[in-house]
Amino acid sequence: MAKKKPKNTGSTICLNKKAKHEYSIEEKFEAGLALTGWEVKSLRDGRAQLVDSYVVLKNDEAWLVGAHFTPLISACTHVVADPRRDRKLLLHRRQIDKLSAAVQAKGYTCVALALYWKQGRVKCEIALVKGKKLHDKRAAEKEKDWDRQKQRVMAAH
Repeated sequence: MAKKKPKNTGSTICLNKKAKHEYSIEEKFEAGLALTGWEVKSLRDGRAQLVDSYVVLKNDEAWLVGAHFTPLISACTHVVADPRRDRKLLLHRRQIDKLSAAVQAKGYTCVALALYWKQGRVKCEIALVKGKKLHDKRAAEKEKDWDRQKQRVMAAH
C-alpha cells in the first residue's frame, strides 16, 4: 500500500520561490481569489503551483494568469477542468488603481508570491516587483550564505 502524502496543516498552500529570487519586492498586497468548487478541493489537497504566474490588470480588474491548479480525479468528474485558466483577483478599487499606475508609469511588474488560507478563504499575496540584475542576484546569494554561516557559528557556541 502506498504512503499518503501528509496533509498541509499550515495555512500556506504554495509559494513562488522563483519570484523572490528573480525580483526585488517593493510592496505587497493581499487579494481574494474567485474559484470554482473543484479548484478549492484541489487547493485543500495542496495541488497548486505559482511558478510561472503573474498578475494582469485589464478592464479595471486584476487577473491571476499562469497559476496551475491540478484537478482531483475524484472531485471533477462532471466538469471539464482547465488547470491553467485565468482567475479573478478580488481587490479594492484603490488597490487596483495603485497597481496599474505603478505598472504603467514606473516600470514595475506584478507577480503572485503565495497562496494561503485565511479564515476559510483562499488569499493570494501579490507584490509590485522590479527585476534584479545578475549582480544583484549574486549579492543576495552571498548575503544568504553569510547569514547561514552566522547561524551555524551562533548555534555552535
